[in-house]
Amino acid sequence: MADHSVEITEGCRLPVLRRNQENEDEWPLAEILSVKDISGRKLYYVHYVDFNKRLDEWVTPDRLDIKKLQFPKKEAKTPMKNGLSGSRPSSPERDVKRKAESVSLATQVTAATPVPSLPASTEASQAALYTAIRDASFNIKSREEHEPLTSLTTNGTTSIQRHLIPPQPGRKRKNCGGTDEDSQDSSDGIPSAPRMTGSLVSDRSHDDIVTRMKNIGCIELGRHRLKPWYFSPYPQELTSLPIIYLCEFCLKYLKSLKCLQRHLTKCNLRHPPGNEIYRKGTISFFEIDGRKNKAYSQNLCLLAKCFLDHKTLYYDTDPFLFYVMTEYDPKGFHIVGYFSKEKESTEDYNVACILTLPPYQRRGYGKLLIEFSYELSKVEGKTGTPEKPLSDLGLLSYRSYWSQTILEILMDLKSENGERPQITINEISEITSIKKEDVISTLQYLNLINYYKGQYILTLSEDIVEGHECAMQKRHLRIDPKCLHFTPKDWSKRGKW
Repeated sequence: MADHSVEITEGCRLPVLRRNQENEDEWPLAEILSVKDISGRKLYYVHYVDFNKRLDEWVTPDRLDIKKLQFPKKEAKTPMKNGLSGSRPSSPERDVKRKAESVSLATQVTAATPVPSLPASTEASQAALYTAIRDASFNIKSREEHEPLTSLTTNGTTSIQRHLIPPQPGRKRKNCGGTDEDSQDSSDGIPSAPRMTGSLVSDRSHDDIVTRMKNIGCIELGRHRLKPWYFSPYPQELTSLPIIYLCEFCLKYLKSLKCLQRHLTKCNLRHPPGNEIYRKGTISFFEIDGRKNKAYSQNLCLLAKCFLDHKTLYYDTDPFLFYVMTEYDPKGFHIVGYFSKEKESTEDYNVACILTLPPYQRRGYGKLLIEFSYELSKVEGKTGTPEKPLSDLGLLSYRSYWSQTILEILMDLKSENGERPQITINEISEITSIKKEDVISTLQYLNLINYYKGQYILTLSEDIVEGHECAMQKRHLRIDPKCLHFTPKDWSKRGKW
């Protein structure tokens, strides 16, 4: 219970009562971001420390544990470079950049410690198991007997050979992409320092109390009412309203239901503007040019920012293409999610922002968006990767998609002339259009890589295989390349977009 004799101000920290997913009460530590007074009663906007910002909320004083109140600490003086008083103050951005540059390739694409060779006794016992159960292991063969694992990022001739290995008793099953968390805007998060590049990556330097707080109570989009997770810069006169109404076809924002009804009598759109480049069943994808359809693209960014925290919102949509996924019914094509990409990317990004709207999450649409982005890369003849950082849900979706796609390739390999089939890391990348770094980091995430007799072996246990097959049986939504009608454009020859 809050003691009103003690003044609780912005920056204070204290435990706050909340209900967790198991419907149990807990008291996580939270930071007070703002205080407001309504009819003589105070409300506190809290951010739960070490929790996602989407859980931030306004709470009443009876949910605060005043006994454990922590007042904000005084800010220390600006640190001087190398601790010398006469030196120039160090720059946080420069420090991050220096740390990022110092991260070796090994820490970016390999485990923290090199994969050790197996002891002789283990080698003998494992070799005896090769003729057991079923095709469940692969071998990454290096050019040199003790070639480091980092060579997999550049060695195009690294081979993978199929072996036979049974499941290891007592080994915990790894979920091979069975998670169906739908995406928003993280690859495996391998770099130890956050990236400070990319078209829409936020460096967080613009953050203040205003942008850290949700400013919208509710959005009505078609038949759905959405509760935003994060701040979005809609006009201030709208954010004070209990509900913001959006036209689900042109995404224009309006202040009342009457205004929306009046707008719908004039709005001729029944699908996103732009070209429909894919249709199968009720699922369609529309390609929208951020320059030709600026108003729609900006409205889409405003809506997306409600559910994306790691990206900055740019009103300059000219350099981007937006691919909007829709579901069709007799009333029109209803937006499900979207991803954006740069018309020209110097770092092979095939996705800038990606989002599945909350009503459609956990239904396989996130993976469908990811799969579609890679199908476009295949048509373009490129390998691609999403911009980092991705959100926590995006991280789960991409890991799951990469895992399923790579395992699908490995398990479909056929032996020729009685010999073990071989495939290179480069070939996996070319077949899937997934960048080599993402292929390698996924193999490491699945914990498939072992070192055996001078070679790197990918060991697929029965648990891995069964988990993958189970996940693929649940994955009903897939992209059919035959239904894609897409011609890539060379934007470098087009001057200004």
